[in-house]
Amino acid sequence: MKRTFSVLLALLLTVCLCASCAMADETALPETVRVTTLMGPTGMGMAKLIHDAGESTASLPYSFTIASAPDQVSADVISGNFDIAAVPVNLASVLYNKTQGQIKVAGVNTLGVLYILENGDNVASVEDLKGKTLYATGQGSNPEYVLRYILEKNGIDPDNDLTVEYVAEHAELAAKMVSGDTVLGMLPEPNVTSVLLGNSDVRIALNLTEEWDKISDTRLVQGCIIVRSAFAEEYPQALAAFLEEYAASVAFVNENIDEAAAMIEAAGIIPKAAVAKKALPNCNICLLTGEEMKTAVSDMLGVLFEAKPASIGGTMPDEAFYYLP
Repeated sequence: MKRTFSVLLALLLTVCLCASCAMADETALPETVRVTTLMGPTGMGMAKLIHDAGESTASLPYSFTIASAPDQVSADVISGNFDIAAVPVNLASVLYNKTQGQIKVAGVNTLGVLYILENGDNVASVEDLKGKTLYATGQGSNPEYVLRYILEKNGIDPDNDLTVEYVAEHAELAAKMVSGDTVLGMLPEPNVTSVLLGNSDVRIALNLTEEWDKISDTRLVQGCIIVRSAFAEEYPQALAAFLEEYAASVAFVNENIDEAAAMIEAAGIIPKAAVAKKALPNCNICLLTGEEMKTAVSDMLGVLFEAKPASIGGTMPDEAFYYLP
């Protein structure tokens, strides 16, 4: 009898010890959460969180990097030198395929930010683009495929019914629009705002998010939040805390534009608060998570895959790509 009691007591202690270890693992927090984000709309929703981290009022010990180009973010992701990052949605899929599943997408943070600007008053519909010369940026990436999709769904052949001339840099095309050298141009925010502030004769002719919604039952997704798979597995509570703080940051940025614009400039996400302030309402900053995120991302990647498989890394990502806690 005594031996039976001893065995039962030992088993009970073992169970308690295992439960304590499991609890300790669940509540473990990293020494630093390394977050990388791009300049522009992809990073704008993070401005309040970056500000709070600087004031030591955030719940986690963050280290932020503001990248000027997707290539810089890609290098950090491929090397594993990050925990969380904000990237274009097609790049997330490319990186998932390239790293063989070492990242997951945890949220959608930017919807449509593309606009067609005109120095004149001749374009009021997609149909009006026929026969025109349209200057654009983003060849071989999201903007090109979004434009082609909208044109094709409106019965316009992108290769024959108009001329699309691609410019390498947003800033270069923006300067051409401001100077009046270019009549018709497709740009993302905040470059749209820079042009409108620089040349009062230029107007927004087409909002490509609205045009997308007219011909598609999917959402125009352009930016997302990715997480290192090992980080999500080891620190689920830290990731949950980040997503909660990020959601609060997005809400603040959308509802307190003056303060948010100053924070965006201070973080180096956009050089001038005045531009950030005017651009914010056009940037469709958000945070979609869970099944809503999965549906939006999967549908968008499907459109991009149909346009050009290489744009998302050659294959559609599998179910493991989506972080669904």
